[in-house]
Amino acid sequence: MISKVLIANRGEIAVRIIRACREMGIRTVAVCSEADRDALHSQLADECICIGAAPAKESYLKMERILSAAIASGADAIHPGFGFLSENARFADLCTRCGLIFIGPSGEVIERLGNKAAARTCMVEAGVPVVPGSDGPVASVEEAVSLADEFGYPVIIKASAGGGGRGMRVVRRHEDFEESFLTAQAEAKSAFGDGTMYLEKYVEHARHIEFQILGDLEGNVIHLGERDCSVQRRHQKLIEESPAPGVSKQLRTRMGADAVKAAKAAGYTGAGTVEFLLDSDQRYYFIEMNTRIQVEHGVTELVTGIDLVKEQIRIASGQTLGIRQEDVRVTGCAMECRINAEDPARDFVPCPGTVEELHIPGGNGIRVDTALYQGYRIPPYYDSLLAKVMAVSSNREETIQKLRCALGELVIEGVTTNLDFQYQLLGDERFFAGGVDTGFVESVMEESKADPDLNASDQ
Repeated sequence: MISKVLIANRGEIAVRIIRACREMGIRTVAVCSEADRDALHSQLADECICIGAAPAKESYLKMERILSAAIASGADAIHPGFGFLSENARFADLCTRCGLIFIGPSGEVIERLGNKAAARTCMVEAGVPVVPGSDGPVASVEEAVSLADEFGYPVIIKASAGGGGRGMRVVRRHEDFEESFLTAQAEAKSAFGDGTMYLEKYVEHARHIEFQILGDLEGNVIHLGERDCSVQRRHQKLIEESPAPGVSKQLRTRMGADAVKAAKAAGYTGAGTVEFLLDSDQRYYFIEMNTRIQVEHGVTELVTGIDLVKEQIRIASGQTLGIRQEDVRVTGCAMECRINAEDPARDFVPCPGTVEELHIPGGNGIRVDTALYQGYRIPPYYDSLLAKVMAVSSNREETIQKLRCALGELVIEGVTTNLDFQYQLLGDERFFAGGVDTGFVESVMEESKADPDLNASDQ
């Protein structure tokens, strides 16, 4: 069994991992940048090692420093969390070469699934439905234009090494294609160091449905049901829920079986997520697989009672899954809102600052994952996520009301947040009815441009 884990991350996910390890009797080592010396994860871990300057490229992305910290502290495993190096195949391989357990899939699997074009080919060979698109990467903008004209508009340009909505562009006219392609490619080169692009037919009015996967080292794979992540802005998720509203038992069974098939085809181990687009005719298509714990993992934990971080650690330790597919029960409905330090009135510009006053909601069925405390200074160098506010109840309507009450009680003063915007989304009658698609947030923003009530929260 793993005895000491170094967490190669920061913020609420680092705190979440530290707490899981503590419950399992596992010691923890935090790493921090100079900007994070007073961060909550730095204080909660058994040990903390500063690994560099504030910018991520000088600290949380420095593989050699993280590995040195792990070896010097006597850690026998590294948990990468999400973001930073969590889906870096080279980092996973280096952990193994240094005699450390990487709590996640192998570097080979990360490499295979991290390249979106290669993952698509893998799914086609496994018989998992994919969105019509190019057979692998496109060699040139001329080839891409030709394929787009063949598929018919709209199409979506994607970076093979992409993620988080970067290196992606939706194109609706032939005349706009070349400029969009070159812009997306330049963005991909800057963000990922890889300008390899591929093309897909853009699925209009789609819903984003993802299945949580667990796979052990012996090839056993199960899914823990689905999450609907359709409420997103520029491919960044804002609200997630499980189960997905309006998905029939028969459709859920088919999608779940294909999610398991996808994970087995990739030789997947650990916790991961198979992501689909679901169109208005109830046809679904594989789009990618995330090879890490997801930001929204707590939603699945609330409806299944399964601790995903603990399962990650057990699997990495070599333990066989103690859960069979028939043992998985999804009970009630859970929902999450991401509270970010950003200003919706100014195109969601990040808003770092000092938390002057803080009140975290609680009560029956409420969970808040956060690394905030009163007096904490939010640094400007990292993701703007402040807290994940979750609610669970016996039905979707009650969960929405419970979550709105929790948001109404949440106080984060001194920092501008998207709290009021999230409250508005939860109260929209289209969201309440269920089944909104990935264009929902944009439609709300268009309708509310002149609405003074949409000003950012000063909480």
